[in-house]
Order: sequence, then C-alpha cells, then structure tokens
Amino acid sequence: MPTVHSKQDVALMAHLLRRAGFGVTLQELDHCLDQGYEATVEALLNPQPDAVPEDLIRRYHVDQSDLRNHAAGAAYWIYRMVQTQAPLREKMSLFWHRVFATAATKLIQARMVANQLDMFRDHGMGSFQDLLLRLSRDPAMMMWLDNQDNHKGSINENYGREILELFSMGVGNYTEDDIKECARAFTGWRVVNPDYMSIRMRNNTARPYGYIAWQFEYDDTDHDHDDKTFLGETGDLNGADVVAVICRQEATPRFIARHLYHFFVADEVPVPQWPHTAPRDSQAIDLMCQAYFDSDYDVSAMLRALFNADFFKSEAARFARVKSPVEMVVGTLRLAGGLELPSPDTYAAVGVCAAMGQFPMNPPSVEGWQGGSEWINTGAYVQRVNFASRVLSDPGKPGIQAIIERIRDLANGRGLSAEELVDACLHIVGPLEVPDSTRGGLIDYARSWGDVSFADAASTAQAERTIVALLQLVVTTQEYQMV
Repeated sequence: MPTVHSKQDVALMAHLLRRAGFGVTLQELDHCLDQGYEATVEALLNPQPDAVPEDLIRRYHVDQSDLRNHAAGAAYWIYRMVQTQAPLREKMSLFWHRVFATAATKLIQARMVANQLDMFRDHGMGSFQDLLLRLSRDPAMMMWLDNQDNHKGSINENYGREILELFSMGVGNYTEDDIKECARAFTGWRVVNPDYMSIRMRNNTARPYGYIAWQFEYDDTDHDHDDKTFLGETGDLNGADVVAVICRQEATPRFIARHLYHFFVADEVPVPQWPHTAPRDSQAIDLMCQAYFDSDYDVSAMLRALFNADFFKSEAARFARVKSPVEMVVGTLRLAGGLELPSPDTYAAVGVCAAMGQFPMNPPSVEGWQGGSEWINTGAYVQRVNFASRVLSDPGKPGIQAIIERIRDLANGRGLSAEELVDACLHIVGPLEVPDSTRGGLIDYARSWGDVSFADAASTAQAERTIVALLQLVVTTQEYQMV
C-alpha cells in the first residue's frame, strides 16, 4: 500500500509533475511524494542519463532510425517523450523547439532537427549564453534561417533579425542597425561545403543509420572584420561576441522568463503582443530575471526559482493552461503505461497532434506555436476526446492495470459505490476537481454499471470494464484538457 499523504501534498506534487513533465503515473507520484517537493524539483533539474533503446528502434522501425522525413522524426520523438525517465529534460526540449522553432520541411530531412533536439537535451537547462551560441552554430538553424547565405559584403539578415526578435530580446529592444550589425558579426558562420551537402540531401538514397552529417565551420576569409556597433558596443565583433552582448541585456532574461511563465505557469497573450501588453505577473518575471543574473545566465536557476515560487504552487495556477496537443497525447500514453516497443501507435499519435494543430518538428513558422486558446476548437476537441478514449480502452495496459489495482486497494474487500468510484478515478487521473454537474453526470454513468466489487473472477472482470469505461469518460472532461 502507498504511504498516506495529505490531499494538498498530492495535488501540489501532481501539479509539479504535470507542468515539469507529461502528466504523472501512480508510481511516479508515490515516489515523488515520499521524496518531497523540493527534492523532486532538484531531481527534475538534475536528471540521470536517459537510456532510449535505440536497438529496438532500428530493429522495428528503421524509418525512425533513418529519420529521412519529419513524420518519422516526430514519431521517434513521441516515443522518447512517452518513454523518458527524465521528463523535464524532454519537456525543455519541447520548450526550446517552440521558442527556437525549426521545421524539418524546409530542411528536407528530420535528422538535422533531431540533432538540434539532442543539443537542447544536453544544454537546454544550462547556461543560456552557451545554448544561444550552440544554436547559432547549429546546422539546422543555419539552413533554416539562411545564414549559409550571409557573406562579407552581402549580408543576409534573417538570422540576425530572429536571434533578436524571437530568440532572445523581443521587439522594441534593438534597432534595425543592430540587426544589420548582428548579421555582419555572423558572416563566415556556415555549414561545411553547403552546395554539395544540399545536393546530397535531396538525392541520396535511404540508409538505415542516417546519411546527412552537416557540420558547422567558420570561414575567416568570409567574415567581416570591420568594426561594428551592436547594442552600444563597438569592435571587430563576431557571432560569439554578439551572443555575449545579448546575454548581458536586461531585456534578455525578461523575454526568456516570459516564455517560461507562458509554458510552465499560465497562458500568456501571443508573443507579437508582448511589446504592447504587460506580463500577467511582473513579480514572477522579476524573480526569474534575478535568478538569471545571480547564476551567470543559468536556465536551471530560473526554473528552480519558478517551481519553488508561491505563484507556481498556488491553487490559482493549477489547471490554468490548456494542454498543448503534444502534452495531451504524450500524457495520455504515459497514463496508460507507455509503449513497450516502438509501434505504429507513435505514428497515430503524430497524426492526432498534427490534426490538433501541433506537428512536432514542423512548427508553422519561425514564431512557433502560440498555444493557449488557439489549441481548442470543435474539431481539435473531438480529436482529443477520441484519442484519449481509445488509448484508455484496453484494461491490459500496465498503466490501466495499476489504476485498477489502486482502486482494488481502496475497496479493501468491499464493494465501491458509484460516488466512491468516480471520486477515485478523478483523484487518480488528476487529481481533477470538476463542477458538481460534471461529477453528477459521471456518477449517473457509473451507477448504470452497478457497484464495483472484486469478490470473485466474474465481478473483477466486470469491475475492470466499469473502471475502463469511466476512465474513458473522465478524459473527455474539460478539466482533463487543462494542465
């Protein structure tokens, strides 16, 4: 039997694990409750190596090893998110993919975006300066924003503009001249032999272990060494110098902190409105900015300040965000017990995410996904309900078996009424607090199945069918669509 914890502790821990990961299973919740809140935060921020069985992927899904197209790449990533034992690290990869939006469609293949995601996993919770520098040297980003076409005497401003507008500072904190000077600083930063690699990218045949190996190189002969004035600093600045200047600006942590708040705390207005609309909680932004400067630009320090803050722990913050399609899909798969092997279920999950407006590895533009209320419309809601109900339809799945066993323990040899069963399911899945009208409808539905009993084999089989049917209904509620 699990240790008994207060309802407040359970609700707070479940809130943390939903936001810092992809939902919570019974086993994870029990372990974290025994560990304690602050210790769980530290464990999330300092995860152990996360071994993914690549041999199984190569054996059963060569396409997900090859990663030639973005459907295979997205399916592989879904598998990683479902199976991960380091949920915050994977969640931060999704966060940075949303901020530093790079699509496999323009790059032709998913391999380069997958490599970029690996970089986010390795460095996404470290120094922001280091991360931004690595992003600037990332071949996928170079090709996505055309820095291979940025030359001395003939600059391409795409990356120079976006690193300021969408990746670090936000509109209103730099000038058009700063964009040009930034682009000049990044001249000579390119991929090795871009003309040949572009031809090979389009014409190469499938190989099981990937066949594109773009690499960064610096061509000093193509770098503009003349003095540049960028954000008030003058000199023979290169890309690394520009990144260092950006990270010293007050606007930079404010921009990143607002993204973190939007992703982990509560839905904000779309990014283009930020210059004209104050943050929902300016004190929360100030707290994370202070952590940024106190820690020498450390993202983990900002996250630690966020997760331990009262504004994050408050009841008002719980279920205050609409789940993104990826969060809903991955969380439901994890609730059901994950994926034993790479399977077609990962492609079905990608298809559902795309139908709901979020195709992993294929953001709609360099602005990424805005999220919030944009995730919900009639068609998307039907997709959510159908997917969640389908995933939870099999009582043999390990996660569902764990739920059934927890309810059996609760029954403790007696029958459970419809009211007790509904409250148990809502508690296990959330804990969810639903309106009285919703709870009443769930009770009426459960009552139509009769009381739940585990007295013998026949009643146990009936109890399993009842629990599965009720779980399928619980995940259709509005509350389950929030995080």
